[in-house]
Amino acid sequence: MTVLRKILTAALLIIPATAAAWSDTTTQADEVIERGPDKPDMSRCAGVGPASPYPDYNAHPLQPDNTGMSLAAMKLAHKIRLGWNLGNTLEAIGGETAWGNPRATRGLIRRVKSSGFDAIRIPASWDQYADPQTAKIDEKWLKRVREVIRYALDADLAVVLNIHWDGGWLENNVTPAKQDANNAKQWAYWQQIATHLRNFDERLMFAGANEPNVDDAKQMSVLNSYHQTFVDAVRCTGGKNAYRVLVVQGPGTDIEKTDRFWTGMPSDVIPGRLMAEVHFYTPYNFALMSEDQDWGKQFFYWGKGNHSDTDTAHNPTWGEEDALDELFAKMKYKFVDRGIPVIIGEYGAIRRDGLSGEALERHLESRAYYLEYVTRQSLANGLLPFYWDNGVLGDSGFGIFDRGKETVFDRQALDALLKGAGK
Repeated sequence: MTVLRKILTAALLIIPATAAAWSDTTTQADEVIERGPDKPDMSRCAGVGPASPYPDYNAHPLQPDNTGMSLAAMKLAHKIRLGWNLGNTLEAIGGETAWGNPRATRGLIRRVKSSGFDAIRIPASWDQYADPQTAKIDEKWLKRVREVIRYALDADLAVVLNIHWDGGWLENNVTPAKQDANNAKQWAYWQQIATHLRNFDERLMFAGANEPNVDDAKQMSVLNSYHQTFVDAVRCTGGKNAYRVLVVQGPGTDIEKTDRFWTGMPSDVIPGRLMAEVHFYTPYNFALMSEDQDWGKQFFYWGKGNHSDTDTAHNPTWGEEDALDELFAKMKYKFVDRGIPVIIGEYGAIRRDGLSGEALERHLESRAYYLEYVTRQSLANGLLPFYWDNGVLGDSGFGIFDRGKETVFDRQALDALLKGAGK
């Protein structure tokens, strides 16, 4: 998440009331989405791919293998009610522990699972581990990412693995000037990532980017090319990747920009295996803002019944329940009602432990209510919520877990998430 990194380094889909096990369940919506060929049409892979200065890293493509890959995107979405981010860890610039978190452990991931989450998003960087001349990713890093994914799958968590901010090479350069160079790099990286992780089953999903900065239709066209390159690179490695669910990001992963600029999903060799992604930190003044500014103040409180009678300067003036409902409805209409699942890949609100007394108590109650409301309304609109956890405990942090101790730190926030998810 770009803002947090600055802080730290400076109706078709009806989701059931309880989390389902990883078993085959079919709905009318699934049957509609899954019409199509039994096998992907891999003939498209002949000659596909951008012009590139890098080697071809898809040296050994496999025939499509649907073993353990029966779930299309809509059916896979039925299995997820509450996701968690292993934030500021595998995407940390300078190494896994560079942003203050310990190495991810099997014990931590088991704690996440036992606490009620059924999916994990793993933000990851790749560019810092790649040879700038050949785009070859260090084998040790590929193995480390695979190890963490194995922790999650062994705990029976669904996994979303992405290319995160990664120094901004893609995220900050969704421009015609960078389009060719970035498509070449996107192609090379995803050939390697997908090949290395090809044997994992359908619980592993790939996401092509994080928060790609897009502000107009021209940039959206460039972003579409990055998404198409991602999909083609993964599919053409074959094996289970021919069927794997892939996730593509709206412009800035911002709901309003996505509603305004989004023109359609990438073309694919198999129907019904794509999801869309947006993020949610609305209102900014409550979710992320850590200092009052001349243009506006922080919101310490949120939601009907949670405004302060004494600290009125920090009551919200926008972005409460009605605004949230309207934004989520846009994504339901644009994607979910058309059979495309949407993940809210990040959401949350900083914890303001620097407050005291009644202000702190009301703030924490507001924050719990916010987390519950966002989670519940996400699911009500067919959106899959993944809480952003940066591992930071206390003031300006999002941490649910004390990662060093592998224990729950913020029980109030966890309970709010579980309540919102109906768990």
